[in-house]
Amino acid sequence: MAFTYLTNIPLDQAKKDYLGMLSERGFGARSERVRVQDSFGRITAGAVYAHINAPHYACSAMDGIALLAKDSFGATETTPVTLKAEQFTDVDTGDPIPNGCDAVIMVEELVRNNDGSVTIHAPAAPWQHIRQIGEDVCAGEMILPGLTDITPAAIGAMIAGGVLELEVLAKPVVGIIPTGDEIVPPCTDPRPGDILEFNSSIFSAMLSSWGADAKTYPIVPDKYDQIRDMLKKAASECDMVILNAGSSAGRDDYSVSAVREVGEVLYHGIAIKPGKPAILGCKGAVPILGVPGYPVSGIIVIDELLRPLIDRWYLRENDSGTRTRAKLTRPVVSGLKYQEYVRVRMGYVGNNLMASPLPRGSGVVSSFMKADGIVEVPQGTEGYTAGEEVRVKLLTGKQQLKNTLVVIGSHDPLLDELSDLIHREDRRLFLSSAHVGSMGGIMAVRRGEAHAAGIHLLDTETGEYNRSYIRKYFPHGGVYLIRCVGRQQGLMLQKGNPLGIAEFADIAGDGVRYVNRQKGSGTRVLMDYLCDRYDVDRDRIYGYEREEMTHNSVAVQIAGDSADAGMGIYSTAKLYDLDFLPICTEEYDLLIPETAWNSGMVKQLIHTLRSEGFRNRITSMGGYTLDRPGEIIDVF
Repeated sequence: MAFTYLTNIPLDQAKKDYLGMLSERGFGARSERVRVQDSFGRITAGAVYAHINAPHYACSAMDGIALLAKDSFGATETTPVTLKAEQFTDVDTGDPIPNGCDAVIMVEELVRNNDGSVTIHAPAAPWQHIRQIGEDVCAGEMILPGLTDITPAAIGAMIAGGVLELEVLAKPVVGIIPTGDEIVPPCTDPRPGDILEFNSSIFSAMLSSWGADAKTYPIVPDKYDQIRDMLKKAASECDMVILNAGSSAGRDDYSVSAVREVGEVLYHGIAIKPGKPAILGCKGAVPILGVPGYPVSGIIVIDELLRPLIDRWYLRENDSGTRTRAKLTRPVVSGLKYQEYVRVRMGYVGNNLMASPLPRGSGVVSSFMKADGIVEVPQGTEGYTAGEEVRVKLLTGKQQLKNTLVVIGSHDPLLDELSDLIHREDRRLFLSSAHVGSMGGIMAVRRGEAHAAGIHLLDTETGEYNRSYIRKYFPHGGVYLIRCVGRQQGLMLQKGNPLGIAEFADIAGDGVRYVNRQKGSGTRVLMDYLCDRYDVDRDRIYGYEREEMTHNSVAVQIAGDSADAGMGIYSTAKLYDLDFLPICTEEYDLLIPETAWNSGMVKQLIHTLRSEGFRNRITSMGGYTLDRPGEIIDVF
């Protein structure tokens, strides 16, 4: 573009043209590796995955005794059971669970006898009062997606997951060059004609508040060669440069000529007052912003023209949090004795702000890291019912919540990958997933609480997936069924399959410890169908009532030797280096209500499902088949 002295370009056009010019020259963030302890407030350069489980061992959640749960079976108030000293081990909170034990009884529920035995009046359920391996974070799980602000809770979650260093976006270094014969360093005794140089201090503070590091150079006198040489130096050492003063048309205003010699000038003169003489230039991909010397002009120019560059560097949009009201997707139960704080994930569905409660365990730091808000349950309140409107303290800005795709339903690690890909494709968009099982997802869509639900429900009579359930629960239609993936389901087994499990019915064998999925999940429906098909007595499956909410959680228990087998998907078994006994390939599809179908977020979801990036990620995970993902299977 031809240079015209003191142009009068509208501000919006100047911003657009300047960002466009810099983008063409490769302007953008660098990354650097930092210690997790030093990462607060930084932004992840890529997705961060856990290296270890947290906790990495099964530990007691209470003070009491550890025992084999079946030794306590049959205990009642009228028929107490006495345990010999060799049948239990005293444990404190946080102690490892001894080998051969799978439950803890609280000390308050024990009657200690003089001979060292204890008497109990109620049986222990397997795995009660035990913090499971991976309860907080499972190895291989995505802790943070890329381009995400690192919070204090995220630091705890990363350390808990064995992540000690990570790649973050480097803070942009902004060079500040003060110029002028009359400019002097700050002092208490300036002479007549001296002007104290304080603009750089103002600019440095502004830059710091936006996440940039300021580098202030020595004051340069009004000598063209010296200004040009300092400008070259700063452009070679910094990511952006502010050249302060000398941008107007005075006798010693050399800035525009120096910028043109060092690099190129896009505009000299913006249609703003104060601030008109601003210079928009660059040296390669390094922006050079000529700023008027008057402080107010400088502040306005930097706020309007440099701040957008820093935001582009970080690919961010800022929004402030507040308190508001939201509708709960699930009930919140609370005791009467305390004021309780419940972390929630949130997003707008239609005009309703929905809040999905996160795990409330005091050791589950990851729930705070994922939280968009906090519901405060007052003392003396038993809780709230599903669908009830509650007051929420926002941790995430409303604009972000309006740009959050709410997915409730069956768990699959691919949802984390979709979240990362969608957010990378459009920095404004987010995906929030809550794992409540396929039936929970169907009901969430039915109640208008979600934009989409992951489902894989088998009709045990026809062998068809999902359609019969949709026809049953949506008799009047109003939903789309979208093809996602085929995925291999089977038994995840300990490495080497030490128990020699060769078929599904073997899970009911003596000495086999099973870990199940929660009621309402598609995997649980499949599990129960297989029990009926192969005539497996559920009462003979040790651990049938032991439930986990995700495939990863099941795999972690097997990898951690607290279970021998569990139903799950191949990609998760591969992630944890487990043996896998394939049983079937199922259809994992997405159910989307008609009311959300034309939204920009759902369109981006469909676009991402059809993308090469999604195909590459899913293929690398293993155990999936891709047959036209994102295609409409049926409209109901």
